[in-house]
Amino acid sequence: MTARNPAAATLSTRELGRALLARQHLLERFATTPARMVGHLLGLQAQAVSQPPYLGLWSRLDGFTPGQLTELMERREVVRIALQRGTIHLVTADDCLTLRPLLQPVLDQALRNTYGKRLAGVDVDKLAEAGRALVEQEPRTFQQLGALLAEELPGHDPAALAQAVRCRLPLVQVPPRGIWGRSGPAAHTTAEHWLGRRPDERPSLDAMVLRYLAAFGPATATDVQKWCGLTRLGKVLAALAPQLTTFRDEQGRILYDLPDAPRPDAATPAPVRLVAPFDNLLLSHADRSRILPEEYRSRVMTVNGLVLGSLLVDGLVAGSWELTEVRPERARRSGRAEAPGGGQGAAPGGRAGVPDGQGEGVRGPDGQGAWVVRVRPFTALGRRDAAAVEEEAGRLLEFTGGTGVLRIEPPELA
Repeated sequence: MTARNPAAATLSTRELGRALLARQHLLERFATTPARMVGHLLGLQAQAVSQPPYLGLWSRLDGFTPGQLTELMERREVVRIALQRGTIHLVTADDCLTLRPLLQPVLDQALRNTYGKRLAGVDVDKLAEAGRALVEQEPRTFQQLGALLAEELPGHDPAALAQAVRCRLPLVQVPPRGIWGRSGPAAHTTAEHWLGRRPDERPSLDAMVLRYLAAFGPATATDVQKWCGLTRLGKVLAALAPQLTTFRDEQGRILYDLPDAPRPDAATPAPVRLVAPFDNLLLSHADRSRILPEEYRSRVMTVNGLVLGSLLVDGLVAGSWELTEVRPERARRSGRAEAPGGGQGAAPGGRAGVPDGQGEGVRGPDGQGAWVVRVRPFTALGRRDAAAVEEEAGRLLEFTGGTGVLRIEPPELA
């Protein structure tokens, strides 16, 4: 049997972009629970602490507040764990126990490639069980874990020993790691110990691929592989083809999709959005042109592996942005005076201004510091888009507590 729609109509790059934005809930904010959104997205990358997952939900959910996600983390309903591409993701407890077994080959390959030589002669299975006993005794950082394991395996690199345990066991980072406004050391224990449940013994790869299409499709087999880190998924999609529909992109590649998934018209308006750093919106396709123009890739994806916050204008990355908290103690160290309120570049609502430079000296009314939103467009913004950036930044500052400023830098300084 073949996939539905054998004629395989062509979808333009712009149509693919609108489909992605619709499924990522970036055409309009959605009214659902944070846990359901985390599940729909199959997690949010959480490589940096602690902004990305919070900002990723803020950009998609109507009425979301930091406390909602913090509560889910403290109640163990969502966890931080190495999953797609071997990177830290924030996922629901259920997905932690389902996705980790499916993505185990990704972690195994990473361990062989990075630490194989340094683990020569080590029985990795026995090492993993020794590590399990240590982290289930109490949560431990990798530095602590590696030092303890090296006591039993002298002559081996403690970092490699700890990473072997990370790759072989489903280790979650326990709060306050990743908590908005607090965070803490990256201390780990096993998912089984933290959640009181064992990983799924019969997870469905087919179900994972279908969920990917629901959140990121239409997509090629290579796109799915780029998102998760697994290989040879073309056979999986071929087996699923009878329940899918197919298209082609402008390069003639076959795209798989769910028949009833949203595919908005190319002319559908796309609002200005501030997309979180490390957002999977930019990391889940082999061909990112539907959302990220190639000429801007190096300006949001740095050579040292950082993925900056992205400004979306008309559905495409058109700049970068960052959110910085300025605390009073930092201002005192800088020796700068507190700036008066208002001034050019201030976000609407009479929020505090900042001095020229890096914003040191800004304080909120409670004396706990303030926030600076810096936007760096890659080309000049029109009046309407600039106003939309100010409005979106105003929402962001309300999300952080309502005190701060927006600074839009000239494109030539970007």
